[in-house]
Amino acid sequence: MLVLGIESSCDETGVALYDTTRGLIGDAVHTQVAMHEAYGGVVPELASRDHIRRLIPLLERVLAEAKVATSDIDGIAYTAGPGLAGALLVGASFAESLGMALGVPVLPVHHLEGHLLSPLLSANPPTFPFVALLVSGGHTQLMRVAGVGAYELLGESVDDAAGEAFDKTAKLLGLGYPGGPQLAELAARGGPSALKLPRPMLKSGDFQFSFSGLKTAVLMQVHGRALTERQRADLAWEFQEAVTEVLTEKSAVAVRHCGLDTLVVAGGVGANRRLRQRLDERAAMEGIRVHYPELALCTDNGAMIAYCGAQRLLAGQHGGKDGAFNVRPRWPLNESILPF
Repeated sequence: MLVLGIESSCDETGVALYDTTRGLIGDAVHTQVAMHEAYGGVVPELASRDHIRRLIPLLERVLAEAKVATSDIDGIAYTAGPGLAGALLVGASFAESLGMALGVPVLPVHHLEGHLLSPLLSANPPTFPFVALLVSGGHTQLMRVAGVGAYELLGESVDDAAGEAFDKTAKLLGLGYPGGPQLAELAARGGPSALKLPRPMLKSGDFQFSFSGLKTAVLMQVHGRALTERQRADLAWEFQEAVTEVLTEKSAVAVRHCGLDTLVVAGGVGANRRLRQRLDERAAMEGIRVHYPELALCTDNGAMIAYCGAQRLLAGQHGGKDGAFNVRPRWPLNESILPF
């Protein structure tokens, strides 16, 4: 079965082809970072217009790479949410129109489910069940994953997610967009100092996260002060230490709580080197196996959507009727457009 995946939830346009026999046979992503950089963040209308421009060329590129034709496609999966409404509508309308033309089933896929299952595309995939730490730009969640479609939310961010806190703190430190990687680069030049920041909800006794107050603590450090370059680097280092300490501690406790021995890390923040280092150190101490998707699978991509759609088609889900579709900019993972 050959499944086309389309991702357009924010500022990456992703198109991929997943074959249930051969695996991932085509994958292309266009990032809009350069376009949004001038504005210091994602401009939704510009993002939507750019998705329109990119989808057909990316599809043609992936088909050529895989050496297949549109007539070979057996199903189409697209990101239906969460994300930017206009951007989601571009991908949804494209997928549904192509599906009607080809006479193949079209499935809406949850963006976070795509991230959760993306490590299964890795060279060394984990096996079910496992605990997943999902750390993307707008979400920080701990999930118990028993199988495809079987997700138990253990805890999540009650305000700013880790990725949002990275980006907002980067702005406070005068860094550009996207802020997360630039803050990590600045932190690499810093170290321990007199600048101390809180570890929010570290000892809360649950699996909830809160990073808004940490961002505010950084604001208090920079407000009305002219920091030296060394102080900026030390503050970035301390911020990164605070976030990664909380994520590492709660992840380790969640694995023990569930009686499991496998942790899967997914989402863009999962590419942070310091987070991976801390998780690896903690895992070695406690006998936990940690799986990370390849860096290309950490950011938004069509491969994870194609894989998700393929698994659901194999399980008997057949998509909507008559080309009708919906998108959900806000969409809890425990809900579904179509029952599974």
